[in-house]
Amino acid sequence: QVQLVESGGGLVQAGGSLRLSCAASGRTFSRYAVGWFRQAPGKEREFVAAITRNGLVTNYADSVKGRTTISRDNAKNTVYLQMNSLKPEDTAVYTCAAASDYVGPQDPVRYAYWGQGTQVTVSS
Repeated sequence: QVQLVESGGGLVQAGGSLRLSCAASGRTFSRYAVGWFRQAPGKEREFVAAITRNGLVTNYADSVKGRTTISRDNAKNTVYLQMNSLKPEDTAVYTCAAASDYVGPQDPVRYAYWGQGTQVTVSS
């Protein structure tokens, strides 16, 4: 079992940056791929980025590609989401999730464990 806790959200002006963290409990965190998803009010949850267990492979949604970097530090049981050049349309609750494999990382049904989410608000 893995428990996930996100942090790092907040209010930022357009063009600014935020680094979100996803801290996991348990000694087996390195066995899980991790994805970030976001959901804005009135919209469907959407994939943002994902990273394999060893951190060597990453995937990004087209909407954040070039502005966002996902990384992980397995020694610290933490996955990071560095977001730059933020836009008002990035405003959403960002949630991390863990999966035992990296098949279809954009699909939320692949993830068994979810955090509670952290709010990101980008003002224009």
